Order: sequence, then structure tokens, then C-alpha cells
Amino acid sequence: MIQLHYYPSTASMIPHLLLQEIGQPFELVVVDRAADAHKSADYLRLNPNGLLPALTDGDLVLYETAAICLHLCDTNPGAALAPAVGSAERAHFYKWLMWLTNTLQSTLIAYFYPQRWVAAGNAEGAAQVQAQAQAKVAGLLDQLDAELARQGGPWFMGDTFTALDPYVFTLCRWTRNFSQGAARERVHLGAYLQRMLARPATQRVMQVEGIAAPFV
Repeated sequence: MIQLHYYPSTASMIPHLLLQEIGQPFELVVVDRAADAHKSADYLRLNPNGLLPALTDGDLVLYETAAICLHLCDTNPGAALAPAVGSAERAHFYKWLMWLTNTLQSTLIAYFYPQRWVAAGNAEGAAQVQAQAQAKVAGLLDQLDAELARQGGPWFMGDTFTALDPYVFTLCRWTRNFSQGAARERVHLGAYLQRMLARPATQRVMQVEGIAAPFV
């Protein structure tokens, strides 16, 4: 059986949402990030980077959220969580998946952990990194909002729900405590996030992970 090694409200929420949407049996294995369990020897054998999530399926061990998402799409074709291979829609699906993980997610990480990009003890430098990251995130959220407007459908790729939607939802959630410029403040993103929250799979994830308001 698939096991998802996770911690609430982290990037592991993305494959958790996908697994709930797919509806096949899986097991959640909590990795207590607050107690640095993601840096333990046992967990590092799964993901030597010490990051969440990791997914195991028999002898298969996967890390990197986007790779896990693609694997779940490929092994559950009946769930139709990605466009057909070889189609123009699939190409755009790849584009946005890579953009989400390499551009928006990495910029959010810089915002939340600015000290990683400066010398130890450089509080002023960390504050500058955080401010620049937040400014960049604002532009990236505007880009998401514009794409939703262009598509004109309920989901990120238009009328069809795909694996991009849990990714967009989770990363937008991370901005919920911004003093200004949270994703929900944008016209199209705000309505989209409420549609995501209304999905039964999303509600199950919120309950299982013990997520309290504000949800977005």
C-alpha cells in the first residue's frame, strides 16, 4: 500500500489532496517536523534532503512533490488528473507544474526561511530577502489570477480538475497570514480557493491534518 510521509500544512498536503481525490487506499505516516523527525536517520534514508513529503509504494521510494504528483497521475489514469500524454494540454500541464514547484514554491520558501540565504546572524539581510521574496510572490500570484481569468473555468486548466489544482491551492494557502497581498484577496483566486475548499477531498484533508481556520 502507498504510504505518504507527511506533516500538516506543508508541501505534503499536495499529494495528500491528490490521494484523497483518487480514492484508492493509502496510509499516512506523520513525520513530526516540529521535533525535527524529518532530519532523523530513519527519514533521511527515504529522503536524504530531509524534506517533506516522501512516498513509498512497496520498494518504490519517491521524494520531490512534483515527481510524486506525476507518479500518482500516471498510476491512476482513471482519475484523469492530467491531460492526455502528447497533447498540447499536457505540455501546458508540465509547464505550470514546473512553474509552481520551481518558481512560486521556491520564492515562498525564501520568504518563510530568509535566513537560509544570508550569513548566520545577519538579521538585516534576512529581512531584505524576505521583503524581496514577498514582493516577487505578489507578482506571481497576479500571474495565477490572470491565468484563471484567461481560462474562464472553475479549475486552473479550465473546466477539468487536474493535479495542478491541489498544487495551486496549497501554495496559495501559504500566503493566508500575509499582512497584505494574500492570494484570497485577488478576484479570481479568491473565488477559486473557495471552490477548492468546497471539494469533499479538500474537506477530508483539512479534517485529517487538523487544519484550523483561516483555511486560506
